[in-house]
Amino acid sequence: MQPPVKNGFNMFLGNSTEWRLSNGPAYLNSPPAYIEPESVTLDPSRAFLKDVKRLIVKVGTAVVTRSDGRLALGRLGALCEQLKELNSRGYEVILVTSGAVGLGRQRLRYRRLANSSFSDLQKPQGEFDGKACAAVGQSSLMALYDTMFSQLDVTSSQLLVNDGFFRDAGFRKQLSDTVHSLLDLRVIPIFNENDAVSTRKAPYEHCPQDSSGIFWDNDSLAGLLALELKADLLVLLSDVEGLYSGPPSDPNSKLIDTYVKEKHQKEITFGDKSRLGRGGMTAKVNAAVCAAYAGTPVIITSGYATDNIIRVLQGDRIGTVFHKDAHLWAHIKQVSAREMAISARDSSRRLQSLNSEERRKILLAVADALEKNLSLIMEENGVDIADAELAGLEKSLISRLALKPEKIAGLVKSVRMLADMKEPIGQILKRIELADKLTLERISCPLGVVLVIFESRPDALVQIAALAVRSGNGLLLKGGKEAKRSNAALHKVITSAIPETVGDKLIGLVTSREEIPDLLKLDDVIDLVVPRGSNKLVSQIKESTKIPVLGHSDGICHVYVDKAANIDMAKQIVKDAKIDYPAACNAMETLLVHKDLSETGGLNQLVAELTKEGVELYGGPRASGLLNITKTSSFHKEYSSLACTIEIVDDVSAAIDHIHQYGSSHTECIVTEDPEVAETFLRQVDSAAVFHNASTRFCDGARFGLGAEVGISTSRIHARGPVGVEGLLTSKWILRGSGQVVDGDRGVTYTHKELPIIA
Repeated sequence: MQPPVKNGFNMFLGNSTEWRLSNGPAYLNSPPAYIEPESVTLDPSRAFLKDVKRLIVKVGTAVVTRSDGRLALGRLGALCEQLKELNSRGYEVILVTSGAVGLGRQRLRYRRLANSSFSDLQKPQGEFDGKACAAVGQSSLMALYDTMFSQLDVTSSQLLVNDGFFRDAGFRKQLSDTVHSLLDLRVIPIFNENDAVSTRKAPYEHCPQDSSGIFWDNDSLAGLLALELKADLLVLLSDVEGLYSGPPSDPNSKLIDTYVKEKHQKEITFGDKSRLGRGGMTAKVNAAVCAAYAGTPVIITSGYATDNIIRVLQGDRIGTVFHKDAHLWAHIKQVSAREMAISARDSSRRLQSLNSEERRKILLAVADALEKNLSLIMEENGVDIADAELAGLEKSLISRLALKPEKIAGLVKSVRMLADMKEPIGQILKRIELADKLTLERISCPLGVVLVIFESRPDALVQIAALAVRSGNGLLLKGGKEAKRSNAALHKVITSAIPETVGDKLIGLVTSREEIPDLLKLDDVIDLVVPRGSNKLVSQIKESTKIPVLGHSDGICHVYVDKAANIDMAKQIVKDAKIDYPAACNAMETLLVHKDLSETGGLNQLVAELTKEGVELYGGPRASGLLNITKTSSFHKEYSSLACTIEIVDDVSAAIDHIHQYGSSHTECIVTEDPEVAETFLRQVDSAAVFHNASTRFCDGARFGLGAEVGISTSRIHARGPVGVEGLLTSKWILRGSGQVVDGDRGVTYTHKELPIIA
């Protein structure tokens, strides 16, 4: 038998595969592929995973079915794909599944509907016998698993058991022998309770740790099998992320990372039972405690994610661990997402209470600390670079990862520039006299707590942290894993410069991606999320939180070369906009050219300039035919590489219409010597940044003189374009009176007079 991969875990990636089931919808999912890491240090509470060879996975009715009772084919497909990969890697995989009763009920309802007359349907319809549903559903469920596994070239087998069987020592031995034979043949055994003929009428009350008690549901069956079959791990898949301290819907409930019976048994408040099955979290915890304390570790995690079994074995900190030695583990205090956010908020309020000069000195201290710790930063960054090269990452990514002395010097300069900027907090934006001796002021103030999720650029951490200090905000940072050591070093250096009167918790560094979902739920503490990275990342964040998100999903920037353009200037702008940094969000992705330039030779010169630089060109309907280049699949395309789309348009109005239809409202440029055409473009294009005769690459916070930027926003609410200090501020109203009361507006004579702003 092929042994499991090193350390017993793998990384999950994927490409698209289609599942098509007869009379059912298509299921699209990414089948797993694995890359074995060279060295990974497991969290102490996950260290036992390196020895896992045999595991049991239990999937419940709430995971197997959708909210309408129909089968969740997508989740089932993802489950089968994960088990197939584990099986092919040498893991011995056993599946315990629920869902037969629900599937049988669905089929019987359909059959009754098909066989009923209209008058029959007007009569009250009774519920189906549960055992009849089980009998019908068991064969259907197994047929579905068999179809899915067969498409993955995996053989599965069905084993139906009853609670009473386990009282028979002969049965238990035969069961063990059969399962061992199946596993030796690389067959995946699929267990289910035989509800159709079960005589059980009372819930199980015995803990299966003595291997003689009966079971009540498939959770307890899975726990019992884990002991009988000597499994190394039991994974219970639920419809929530794990065990919470209270109902998961309660915002005050916390996900429990490691269950300690002595601590948690009396603290947990359970919510409702399963919406469809017999179990629920209470049943899972009972089964998990019994199995874990008898020697089989258990992890409860969500079955809604398509890769959680893989991530469990990879050692990711997801779900809730049950282990007999959990109470002995020397736990490092885990700061919850809420505690981290609240600490940042409290520190930001202390920062705001300082005067302008005190806040300025903090930034100067940060700059000094970066200079003094240059060798430490370079050393840690060197380790990240070496790891990235060993992992075979692209050169462009490694280049972004590198912190050279000149780059750090530039960061230090930008921090000092921010320190010398005009004080942004408490600026009076508007003054109004409401009535005699009743003055209203609107003043600038920090947003509160900002969560920034950024790509693998450690220099971004310094820029964002400096902006947070200057704007008086608390900050939570989550950087790319490739820059883990660099980010940790920079965070340590920066927070060491923050005085105790403010507290180093002002800037929190999130080190695990598993913490992000919890942070995104904290709309009562975190005020803004700024995702910096791929359009996929930004879209996922927007879909996952109620917190306002500042960012852009795409960077589809256009350059329009008008018929009145200086072609030599146009060539330089187009070249710079595309090749200066092709992966940047402000790089040109579409070149629009006036139709007259195709006759005067200007179009050919632009094409030659790009081709000379190795840019791959794709054409729209007009350009592809004229230039004999590949037709683009979509005008709404962000290449982020040495490639772009080119199209011919009739005039500036057509260019504007094209940008509005296919653009992403990021940055657009017109190249022309006609001032009237230029003004038309500048006024009518509805994007965050619109340029005349200048490269789109100028859309950057540092180049705009903002000192730095947390990102670029294409939103029309709050900040737009490069977001510097001002984008991290909001305002509040200050009313200064002398005892006035409303009293039905009888005692006040309103003047509503604009007053001069006092500097």
